Amino acid sequence: MDQKSKPIDPKLIATPFSYTDLVAYQEGSVVSRTVIEKPVGTVTVFAFDKGEKLSTHSAPYDALLQVIEGSGRITIEDKVFNIAAPGVIIMPANRPHAVEAAEKFKMALIMIRQKD
Repeated sequence: MDQKSKPIDPKLIATPFSYTDLVAYQEGSVVSRTVIEKPVGTVTVFAFDKGEKLSTHSAPYDALLQVIEGSGRITIEDKVFNIAAPGVIIMPANRPHAVEAAEKFKMALIMIRQKD
C-alpha cells in the first residue's frame, strides 16, 4: 500500500450496507473489494470459493479478520484455527499466516499499520 489514500466508493459513504453484499462468490477464485484504503490501514472484504486460499505470508500491520459468512481455516505461525461466522481473530503484524476456505466463505479484513 502506498502512502496515498484512495477515494471511498461514494455509494458506500453515509449509507448502511452489508459486507456480504459487497463481494460475490466466483467459482475457483478468491474475490476481494477494498472498502477503505488509507495510509493508516485498509478494510477489505473477501469471498472465497471452497478450497481456495491465501498462501502463507506476513504483513507489517496487525489484521483483524471477521468471518461474515461460512467458515475458514486460519493459520498463524503453524497454529490452525477453524473459525465460522461471526468469529473474529487477530493476526499479529510480521507473523506468518494463511487463510483457507473450508467451505465457501466471506470475511472482512481490517489492517492497521504500525507506526514506523
